[in-house]
Amino acid sequence: MVWRLHSPFSNYVYSTLLVAAATLVGFPIHFAIHPTNQVMLYLAVVVISAAYLGRGPSLLASLLSVLAFDFFFVDPRFTLNVSDTQYLITFIGLLGVSLTISTLTARIREQGEAASQREAHTAALYSLSRDLTTAVGIEGVLEAVVRHIRQTFDRDVAVWLAQDKSLQIREASPNYPLDEGENAAALWAYEHGQPAGKGTDTLSTVQGRYTPLKTIRGSLGVIGVKPEDAGMFLSPPQRRLLEAYASLAALAVERADLAEQASQTQVLKATERLHSALLNSISHDLRTPLSAINGALDSLRESELDGTGSVILDRSARLDLLESAHEEASRLNRLVGNLLDMTRLEAGVLQLNRVDTDVQDLVGAALSHLSERLGNHPIATWVSNDLPMVPMDFILIEQVLINLLDNAAKYTPAGASIEIRASLVDQHVQFTVADHGIGVPVGDIERIFDKFHRIHRPNGTSGTGLGLSICKGIVEAHEGAIWAKNRPEGGLEVTFTLPLEPEDRGLPGREK
Repeated sequence: MVWRLHSPFSNYVYSTLLVAAATLVGFPIHFAIHPTNQVMLYLAVVVISAAYLGRGPSLLASLLSVLAFDFFFVDPRFTLNVSDTQYLITFIGLLGVSLTISTLTARIREQGEAASQREAHTAALYSLSRDLTTAVGIEGVLEAVVRHIRQTFDRDVAVWLAQDKSLQIREASPNYPLDEGENAAALWAYEHGQPAGKGTDTLSTVQGRYTPLKTIRGSLGVIGVKPEDAGMFLSPPQRRLLEAYASLAALAVERADLAEQASQTQVLKATERLHSALLNSISHDLRTPLSAINGALDSLRESELDGTGSVILDRSARLDLLESAHEEASRLNRLVGNLLDMTRLEAGVLQLNRVDTDVQDLVGAALSHLSERLGNHPIATWVSNDLPMVPMDFILIEQVLINLLDNAAKYTPAGASIEIRASLVDQHVQFTVADHGIGVPVGDIERIFDKFHRIHRPNGTSGTGLGLSICKGIVEAHEGAIWAKNRPEGGLEVTFTLPLEPEDRGLPGREK
């Protein structure tokens, strides 16, 4: 059997000194009072030792008090012999009362300390529970858990969570060791649902102690704690508190996980509704040009010759049908191209092929692609002569200008001009496409770049709601910005910027 001191060694020294002090106080007065009355001094020493020093020091004080009383104040003095046997009753009474007082006083002290400890643990659990309740997401939960455990136990902390049938480290103190042995202990605790590591019977040679995060769904992860001093072990109350922390953390992680799953479910439902709306919308936009093309081709095929072999349609009518089919085919091609571009943007697979580009060449290429669409609109172009070469993906930025010009032509009355401006602003090249149409309602000006957002016009002109959204995605991929505003004189003005240095993410201020 190994005897261990439950109180610090210094407390035993203090109890011995208290007995010595009571003896010194008794020397000047032992001539004036009966020796048995001096027993009260030693009883006071026993009570003080029990109240402030602990059970062991108080028991030592009880034994030393009997010996000191016999040695110094009972005849014959300075020996342990007793000439008067009546003092034996005094010795027994002193020892019995001292032991009883020390035991009861120490028990009360220990109960008070236990109550204080329970109160502290309850307050700590309440504080952790409160923070976990307000934590948002898995990361917020783990941050709160690590912070509270470090404050409570003054130890480094690490948290592993189950992910894709493996255990992944999610949060750790800067000094926490994450070597192979520690990871193996954490994995064992997770797989077996039992504590492992320091202070346990499993993998006790590692530095940390690992407690599984268990719920009714099974183990969700592991919490590891490591003391700065390798010889420090968690006491039983501390182990119970750590297990309570782990239970609260497991419930919070499960709640955050379920909340994330519920959010994903809502997103899937919203996506499904969006897909349904998109299918209904796009199907109409796809069928309209296809129907027009089929109608034109059917007319050409069925009306070329009658039964007698004479020509029914003249050249002008055939050209009109061919022109109509060509326009609808171009419209269909733009629609399919926009859908593909949006798919690439959302999938994050858009690759930029930046080359130094002359702005005048860019504007000229965009205008040449829309020469037929812009035939009824005068084009006013202002490009600064001092513009440097701009790094950009020529094809994508050309598509941006084509979409903006096509949008302007669509909503601008025939004969009204369309303006294109390009200038240098704060190390960015700023492009502006302005028209003289009726503009955009105030409530829609902030939403025109949203995917599938359409503005219904009295004349029935409408689009797919993809053109401006694609422009926004391409410009932002170039680290630029795009915005729109209504012109005071009427019409809409759309502006976008491209940085001269791709690494510079600063953007010029938007004009409101």
